[in-house]
Amino acid sequence: MNETTLLILIGSAVSIGFVHTIIGPDHYLPFILLAKARSWRLGRILWITFGCGVGHVLSSVVIGAAGIAVGVAVGRLEIIEGVRGSLASWLLIGFGLVYGVWGLRRGLKGRKHAHPHVHTDGSMHSHSHSHLGDHSHVHEEKGTVTPWVLFIIFVLGPCEPLIPLLMYPAAQGSWLSVGLVTLTFGLVTVGTMMTVVGLSTYGLLHLRLGYMEQYVHAIAGGIIVLSGLSIKFLGL
Repeated sequence: MNETTLLILIGSAVSIGFVHTIIGPDHYLPFILLAKARSWRLGRILWITFGCGVGHVLSSVVIGAAGIAVGVAVGRLEIIEGVRGSLASWLLIGFGLVYGVWGLRRGLKGRKHAHPHVHTDGSMHSHSHSHLGDHSHVHEEKGTVTPWVLFIIFVLGPCEPLIPLLMYPAAQGSWLSVGLVTLTFGLVTVGTMMTVVGLSTYGLLHLRLGYMEQYVHAIAGGIIVLSGLSIKFLGL
């Protein structure tokens, strides 16, 4: 493969990787919303985003490499990636629904309400409380399964545009070009994910939602459902 063709492929990997990530809300919205809802540190959410992004790209690389090895046509690989994409979008929708329902129940329990108390001397007073306890404020939660759920969803989620980029240099027998195109696409995809998540999370760190703060988990779940639906039915 000549140098000009390789440069065109690498340029395509940069532009396609960036656009593929930006127009796909699933690449950043779940991380941003969960970081806000669960009060994750910026460093932690960036590591989670990095791990999910690498898994997202590598899973398609493995499928593409297997297809190249057994001589599967691009069309068939794209069908496989389409099935994976449908599965990943439904998993994202399901995760958002479960998380949203849990968050709504948590929010409703957090509502303060008053109880009147009548004393033996005839005096009466009331006090308000919630059912979440004295130490139920939103804080950074560690050791949860949420990051692993995200990782599994992203490993199942395909990078459809990567397959044609891999197949062309592979057909020419240029394995160095395959490696360079893959590396470029992966760096741009993961780098874009981390940049969007990092900047957005930093901007939300000090955002206060007032009364709606107790429903932040439910809001996060709802928006994750919408991002999954946009991928499934709008093809984003």
